Amino acid sequence: MTIERMNELVELLKEANYNYHVLDKPTITDQEYDHYFRELILIEEHHPKWRRDDSPTLRVGGEIIDSFDKIRHEIPMLSLGNVFNESEIIAFHEKVKKVVPHPKYVCELKIDGLSVSLLYKKGKLVRGATRGDGSVGEDITHNVKTIRSIPLVLNEKVDIEVRGEIYMSKSSFQKLNKMCEQNHKEKFANPRNAAAGSVRQLDSSVAAKRNLDCFIYHLPNPLDYNIYYHSDALTYMKKLGFTTNDSHNQTIADINDLLAYISTYTKKRDELPYEIDGIVIKVDSISDQNRLGFTARTPKWATAYKFPAMEVLTKLSAIQFTVGRTGKITPNAILDPVFLMGSRIARATLHNEDYVKGKEIKIGDIVSIRKAGDVIPEVVEVKKERRTGKEIDFEMIRDCPICHIKLVRKEKEAAYYCMNSKCPAKKIEALIHYASRNAMNIEGFGEHIVEDFYNMGYLKDYPDFYRLYEHKEELMELEGFGEKSITNLLDAIEKSKKNSLERLLFGLGIRQVGQKNAKILATHFKHLDFLMDATYETLVSIKDVGEIMAQNIVRYFENSEHLKMIQTLKKLGLNMEYLGKVNIDESFANKTFVLTGTLESITREEAKQQIESKGGKTASSVSKKTDVVIVGKDPGSKYQKAVALSIPIWDEELFIRKIR
Repeated sequence: MTIERMNELVELLKEANYNYHVLDKPTITDQEYDHYFRELILIEEHHPKWRRDDSPTLRVGGEIIDSFDKIRHEIPMLSLGNVFNESEIIAFHEKVKKVVPHPKYVCELKIDGLSVSLLYKKGKLVRGATRGDGSVGEDITHNVKTIRSIPLVLNEKVDIEVRGEIYMSKSSFQKLNKMCEQNHKEKFANPRNAAAGSVRQLDSSVAAKRNLDCFIYHLPNPLDYNIYYHSDALTYMKKLGFTTNDSHNQTIADINDLLAYISTYTKKRDELPYEIDGIVIKVDSISDQNRLGFTARTPKWATAYKFPAMEVLTKLSAIQFTVGRTGKITPNAILDPVFLMGSRIARATLHNEDYVKGKEIKIGDIVSIRKAGDVIPEVVEVKKERRTGKEIDFEMIRDCPICHIKLVRKEKEAAYYCMNSKCPAKKIEALIHYASRNAMNIEGFGEHIVEDFYNMGYLKDYPDFYRLYEHKEELMELEGFGEKSITNLLDAIEKSKKNSLERLLFGLGIRQVGQKNAKILATHFKHLDFLMDATYETLVSIKDVGEIMAQNIVRYFENSEHLKMIQTLKKLGLNMEYLGKVNIDESFANKTFVLTGTLESITREEAKQQIESKGGKTASSVSKKTDVVIVGKDPGSKYQKAVALSIPIWDEELFIRKIR
């Protein structure tokens, strides 16, 4: 135990922290880090006077304070103004252009955490403070020191204040909530609340166990360091030893590129290892920032695009039942209208009777709703503490709300069905599905037009779409239509005749045959005639075709009405062949692939197409059935799960070699 060894360990661990948090290039394993860390603790315990101010052991916490002291910020920590859609982003850009004709912006991910100010004297951390009200914050230095990505000593002996965001990664959040569950404690609602709660602990050992992180994104007084661009300030702060999110930051001069950046990260946000709630847009030039100035509360040179809310509260005022194309009865929540992810939502699915009763949903409840898969709104939970006693219990209907035939609940299913094949509601839903984007993609046929044409007698079955040209003159006379709109509808119908087989298969509405399954069947059989002749045994031998799906396919093509309808579609000129190209490759054939992280040389959609063209298929989540996980930059929890399940992992370079 020598002071030389202690200094060696401190430098070794500091370098490891820098490589891991700042450069994102780990140089030693977690096991090695822990071994060196324990050795350092042992030396310091025997020789406490040797401990250095920058020792990594100071991050284990243990300091307990009575309360948080108030800190007045020398330069106020102003909040940003918000924009919520494309038109507001463009309006912000136009205001900037009135002062700065050709602005350049730095776009950054808006980390969903807690703002922090860090003050260093001669390169040593002396204070960490919350934003508070912007003028006065709280001293959280004892907790800030426990965060590994915040350097205790900088790479230069400089006096500096920097600002950033303390956050908790998704994986740390999951571990924390699992621990809460095991200890019978209340779980945290989200990573932001967990991070904020951890930072505001009086006992720093609690914060130390929470595995917090921090990105630095702002230098309040760059001109003091002869820095004239925000992008250069980020580079300088990284050089000092701070963790900046430089792999995702981007300098942009064109408004279309700015909108594309926002669109990209709106889609990628779920793949990131941490939560983001928007994009921050800052004018890069410091002199341009000074020319633009400030309002009383916000800078005029920056704004935050906020992602639309993913979950909101509203009142469930009624429950309405609808009949789907398969006859399935779905209870739907009628809601007090509310905006969710940019859309006005007045309805949400309640799935089935078991779902409603399991969540103890009542009419009149205040409920939280979210969009499932960014498309279908659903009720997540009831806010029972908001009940007044006037709420009404849910009751499942027993008869079809349209044709009034008694409903049937099938064995091993949660849903009720209307078994009347001539139920008008089933017919309308089937026609809407047939014309939908993912099926036959007959552009212009929204559900209201389909319903109107059905009620007027023009549409009763799928072939009727292809006979509408016979009624062109009559349709042009309808209110809201004219020659151009009807011609466009008829052109879209004609175009749909050339669709590949998988679209027709999905459009036919065979139970259990979804979009992916339709593609699998189309690529396997190549022509509808071959699928129609397939036996149950042949079908179940195909990977991803289960027993129930096989039974449904056989039954569908045993129905004489269905066969007659398909023959009619053939006579009307519909294509019955698979038009896609399949170049079977042993590396891909009959394998399931999952993509995670950012691919730099190919888009995710192109990657999926390449996989499918070589006989593979893609899935959205990792399971024991996954054959390969393709990993790009900044992979998320899917990568960790793949490692845990010992699933083969391809990096982008290997994937590109395989598809060429």
